Amino acid sequence: MAAPTLQPPSFLLANLKADSCTKPLLQRCQDLVKIINDYPAKELHAIFPWLVECVFGSLDGIISGWNLRLLHSRSNEYNIAMEFLNPSGPMMKLVYKLQAEDYKYEIPVNYLPGPVKGSIQEGVLPDCPLFHNKLQFPLSGLLTLNLALNPFEFFMFNFAYCLIAPKSYPPGLLGSSTDSAYFVLVDTYLKYFLPSEGSVPPSPFNDSRGSVTAPSPRASSVSFAGYGVHSPSLLKHHIFHQPSVTADPAAQEIWRSETLLQMFVEIWLHHYSLEMYQKLQSPQVKLALLQYRLSMSSMPVQPSVALPPQHSYQVLLPFHSLLEEPFTPSEEHVLVVRLLVKHLHAFSNSQKPEQISSSPSAHSHTHASPLEEFKRVVVQRFVQQKLYLFLQHCFGHWPLDASFRAVLETWLSYIQPWRYTDEKPNPQTEQNRTVPDKWESFVQENLLMYTKLFQVFLNRAVRTDLVNAKNALMVFRVAKVFVQPNLAEMIQKGEQLFLEPEHVLHHRQPRGYLGNLSPNQGGSFLSSRQRVVTDVVFRVKSHVYALEGQDCQYKQMFGTDLRAAVMKLIQIIASARQTAKRISDHCSEVASGSSVLSWFGLGPSHSNNTLSEPEESGECLKKTHEFLDRALENLCTIFKLNSGQLSQLISTLGCSQDEGNNKQLPDCIQGDNGLILTDLGRRQMISGLRRFDIRYQGDPELQPIRSYENALLVRLFYKISSLVNDKLGGHMGGLCSRQDFLGRLSRHFLSQSDPSNQLKQSPVTRRALEANASRQPRVSLRTLASYRTLIILLFFYMFFGAVMSLNPASSTLLILTGGFLYGVLMTLCGDKLKSH
Repeated sequence: MAAPTLQPPSFLLANLKADSCTKPLLQRCQDLVKIINDYPAKELHAIFPWLVECVFGSLDGIISGWNLRLLHSRSNEYNIAMEFLNPSGPMMKLVYKLQAEDYKYEIPVNYLPGPVKGSIQEGVLPDCPLFHNKLQFPLSGLLTLNLALNPFEFFMFNFAYCLIAPKSYPPGLLGSSTDSAYFVLVDTYLKYFLPSEGSVPPSPFNDSRGSVTAPSPRASSVSFAGYGVHSPSLLKHHIFHQPSVTADPAAQEIWRSETLLQMFVEIWLHHYSLEMYQKLQSPQVKLALLQYRLSMSSMPVQPSVALPPQHSYQVLLPFHSLLEEPFTPSEEHVLVVRLLVKHLHAFSNSQKPEQISSSPSAHSHTHASPLEEFKRVVVQRFVQQKLYLFLQHCFGHWPLDASFRAVLETWLSYIQPWRYTDEKPNPQTEQNRTVPDKWESFVQENLLMYTKLFQVFLNRAVRTDLVNAKNALMVFRVAKVFVQPNLAEMIQKGEQLFLEPEHVLHHRQPRGYLGNLSPNQGGSFLSSRQRVVTDVVFRVKSHVYALEGQDCQYKQMFGTDLRAAVMKLIQIIASARQTAKRISDHCSEVASGSSVLSWFGLGPSHSNNTLSEPEESGECLKKTHEFLDRALENLCTIFKLNSGQLSQLISTLGCSQDEGNNKQLPDCIQGDNGLILTDLGRRQMISGLRRFDIRYQGDPELQPIRSYENALLVRLFYKISSLVNDKLGGHMGGLCSRQDFLGRLSRHFLSQSDPSNQLKQSPVTRRALEANASRQPRVSLRTLASYRTLIILLFFYMFFGAVMSLNPASSTLLILTGGFLYGVLMTLCGDKLKSH
């Protein structure tokens, strides 16, 4: 077969751009597959940036690309895109082909997350290998800095950035994101490059130079300052410091796994406020952590390890405006982060048994394979800090609505790594499954994830409408997680370790001395145990100080202050239960009171009442009551509240509520123009504990035309009734002012507002109240414009005509007579019916 005729890169790129506007996606992908297979890397190098932008869109959001976030399995182009972007597909083959030639592609620093961008522009190199030896310094100054990335890094950066790129999608078009092509691709890449079983597949592309080698290592003598707290490369002993000629093939391939994870973490999670950035940059934190590392290390201190220059700790004042830009992750963003968290737990928990059961000393892992070493440290060193800051930001800035469920489940997924193991739990014991003791170290080293975020959640819960079933479900979910047997004890033990007095740490012996002595050689089991406890104390303290700063004021989860906050939440839950029960009973009464008479218009009218929301339906209120009941039970178990304390709280709450209708009203004070809500009343309305009975306060004749009314008849009858009221208004007022039977009968048939009780039912102003009181008795014919009334009249006319053989005039007279007699009956028995 003859070799293909190669075109210059400029012509090849021009042809591809022209085809992208005319050819369908399937044909374009087929052409690209042929080009990737046939053309050498030199020609493909020129089209690679354009192709990446064409697929994922531009970083500024102007070019939307293939719209992977909108591409769902129902679309015809879904399978085409998934096959092309598969980890073993043509696009990744192009990446490996270019990777073998060591090409570089530039990314402007301006598109990095705010803290990273500000740090680089200030001249401080962040503590992440992704940014080492990659900065390109142009002559025009630091504001146009670029990062030079290799093909794999460039591809993964654009893929990760696609999630947060500012794209303008039509409202309501995004839909569910869990079945989009982007979400599925993230899951596919994680399973491919971070496999729970087996090893990372080798590069499918091989050329004359052999396998793809890892990026150039960073010189070990380079010192830098940043805001991370961990070693710059977790696997540098295996990857970066190992000669390529003798390197383990697995070590050469695992750098892709590390690069992919670092890209995802840096792009998706590295967003927080300037205040948090300053806290992490404080010299006290850096010095404390450095001293901790030096004291814990048994290796001699290398000359190259030195304190960073003092100017590296300066606050980024020139770029504070960049860091203060509000970052509001979307629900789709949070769902992808949760997918990452769940997969990393499964990946970390897939360690081989011999690795898990080995000594906790770091030196016992020197002979572990690179992948197993990666699994051991992946969660704590890659994700913990940035995920904590990400969740803390979401907890503090997310709206108080049901969409917070995505953030909540992400948090609960992270603090329950035992749910993502190969162990198959017994369905019968799933409800009361005890947290295994082996997870105690995870709880201690992630203490703030449990305690601090639980406290922040409490602050949200007391301001949330818990009558809503979706909000009640979130409180139940949190209580259900923390009530798991053994978890509360682990958290308490972690808090005790953190609060261990400082003087205990200064009497710690060198690790090497105790570690090299056996009991027969003069070593002591007691001293060995003391060393282990001291190491655990250091780990817990370093975790808290690294995330909250050296001067943090730690508030215990089971302390007095938080216990009072839990009591307050329990009171709000009890109030919400009562409110849900009251609304449910009211809905039941309304449903049972609906009869044929009310449908025919002979019962009380509720046309002015607003319809209940779907969340207030009977079924949802039953769920609310169930969720709150179980949440209340679990909170009492977690914080060891007995039934007597709970009964006292609920009884105190019941006694504090008002009697009669006032118990449904928010707390108000009487002002010059009517009721004014107090701060307590506003909180009661926000929480759904109390509410006003909102009614229409304007002229009933001028209400908006309803869907069950005929617009033409409404306007016609309004003109007729207005004409009658203008002519006979004085006479009708005189009749209604009489106190005898005739006056009562006139007041029954003639519309007249009764403002005496409106002030107690809704926040009506005095002006509106006076306007209602000034209205005169009048005739209202609007009821005749209702389709329901028209159908009833038509039924009566048909009945009288067919059964009694009456003409329309006689039928009309009979109907009017019946209506008059009904009014007389209601007038005579009115007081008795009202009392009933």
